[in-house]
Amino acid sequence: MDILYITHFLNGFLMILMPLILGIYLARKFRLGWRLWWIGAATFVLSQIGHLPFNFALGLLFERNLLPTPPESWRLPFSAILLGLSAGLWEESARYITYRWWAKEARSWRTGLMLGTGHGGIEAIILGVLVLFTYANMVYAQNVDLTQLVPAAQLSTAQHQLETYWSAPWGVSLLGALERAFTIPFHLSASLLILQVFVRRQWRWYWFSVGWHTAINTLAVFAVSRWGAYATEAIIGCSVVIDLGIIFLLRKPEPKPADIAPAPLPDVGTELLILPPIEESPENLEETRYN
Repeated sequence: MDILYITHFLNGFLMILMPLILGIYLARKFRLGWRLWWIGAATFVLSQIGHLPFNFALGLLFERNLLPTPPESWRLPFSAILLGLSAGLWEESARYITYRWWAKEARSWRTGLMLGTGHGGIEAIILGVLVLFTYANMVYAQNVDLTQLVPAAQLSTAQHQLETYWSAPWGVSLLGALERAFTIPFHLSASLLILQVFVRRQWRWYWFSVGWHTAINTLAVFAVSRWGAYATEAIIGCSVVIDLGIIFLLRKPEPKPADIAPAPLPDVGTELLILPPIEESPENLEETRYN
C-alpha cells in the first residue's frame, strides 16, 4: 500500500484528535466541565462569520480600485500585514466579547486555557474534517473514470490535482497536523493575554494579543508565499517557544479553599462553682415568693 494512503488520512485524523485529547486532559486535571471548551469553540466560529466576509469585501474593494493598492514590490508584505491584522482584530475582539459578556466566570489561568483550547481546537477540527473529506474524494476519484464525473473543460485541472495529491512527499502530507500542533499553543497564549484585560484591568493586554496574532499570521502569509511550506512551519514552530513562555509567565497559583477550623470554646475550667448555702428563715422565704 502507498504510504500516502496512511499519511493523508493521519493528517486529518490527528487534526481532530489533538484538541480533543488536550481538552480531556485539562478537564480532568483542573476538574472543569466542557462548557468553556464549547464557548471557546463558538467564539472562533462567530469570529469567522464576520472575519471571512470582511476579507472578501476588502478584496473586492482592492480589485475594483476603490482602495489604493501598493506598488508590485510591496504587494506581498502589504497583503500579509493586512490579512494578519484582520485576523488579529476579529479573533481577539471575539475573545474579549466572550470574556466580557458570556464567560464571566472565566477569570483564572485554568479557565483561560480551557477557552483557548476550544477556540483553537474547533479550528483544528473543522480543518481536519475538510482534510478527511478531501481524502475520501481523492481515494474515490483515483478508482473511477474522471471523464464520467468532470466536465471536459475541467478535466485537465482535475487530473493535475489528483496527480499532485498522490505524488506529494509523505512529509508534506502531514504538514497540516504539524501546523495545528504549533497553532493550538498560540490560541492558549492569546486567550490568557485577553484574560489579563479583566484580571489586571488594563487594556494594553488586548493590544498585546492583537499584535501577537497579527505578527504570527503576517509571518505565515509572507513565508508560505516567499519561502514555501517547510520554512513556514519552521517559523511557526519557533513561535511556540514564545507561546509557551506567555502561558507560563501568566500563570498564577489559584487560592485553595482554606481549611476553616471551628473556633475553640472558651476555657471555663473544670472546677464547679459552689455557691454559699442559704440559711432558711421566714424572711428569706418571703423574698422568694412569686409576685
